[in-house]
Amino acid sequence: MGYPDQRFDVNLSILFTELPLLERPAAAAAAGFTAVELWWPWIETPTPPQAELDALQKALDEAGTRLVGLNFYAGRLPGPDRGALSVPGEESDRFRANIEVAADFAASVGCTALNALYGNRVEGADPQVQDALALENLVLAARAADRIGAILLVEALNKPESPLYPLVGAPAAIEVVDKVNAATGLGNAKFLLDLYHLSMNGEDLSQVIKAYAARTGHVQIADNPGRGAPGTGSLPLERLLDELKDAGYTGRVGLEYKPGDRPSAEAFDWLPASARADR
Repeated sequence: MGYPDQRFDVNLSILFTELPLLERPAAAAAAGFTAVELWWPWIETPTPPQAELDALQKALDEAGTRLVGLNFYAGRLPGPDRGALSVPGEESDRFRANIEVAADFAASVGCTALNALYGNRVEGADPQVQDALALENLVLAARAADRIGAILLVEALNKPESPLYPLVGAPAAIEVVDKVNAATGLGNAKFLLDLYHLSMNGEDLSQVIKAYAARTGHVQIADNPGRGAPGTGSLPLERLLDELKDAGYTGRVGLEYKPGDRPSAEAFDWLPASARADR
């Protein structure tokens, strides 16, 4: 058990960001990783030119890295936004324009997990209207994911850092997962269990794992406090990942932490090099 028994991937939207996007897959490979994930890389547009999509595909291929997780368009992330699909008007339209683009790109690189961040509450908008819009868009996203043999992920964030985001606990995200699956009948909506966010909410992590491991499609980690690498805070991440495995979770663990003041390549000393390649 322990870290060497897990399947890890590196989030290239929070690690290796000192490098241009197209150089990050090779940097992750040089650090020993063969699986990576990304937030939507084109913050300004849900529909980038095909040449830019092709260039990213080539960078992944040449590095020998597989993209295993991709966010749909989520607005300005990092930044003030926390998704677009529940935001009425232009942002919802942008999310819808992105659905097939993201799904097609995921299919082209063999990515089978697509994360749809819910979006913030908007001042003056009826929360029930936002939730109805969110369900409509999540249903569209789930169907697009199903078309390429992928799962749709719904993520809970944390209230201190995302006070306007309504899914700030595991039960809230699970409720949305269940609604999407009921609406589509596909069963491909899953929970994205981020141990950092849930710990920031003060949730009982062991209890969350016991309750929801079977409905979890992806796991992400960072230590708390600080959102740094494992060992920089006080979360018992190794034990918690063992609990997930014992509860039946067999998926990957995304490394979504800040490298601190050092280069990203030096932020993996907690993980033996032999345990970094995907298995």
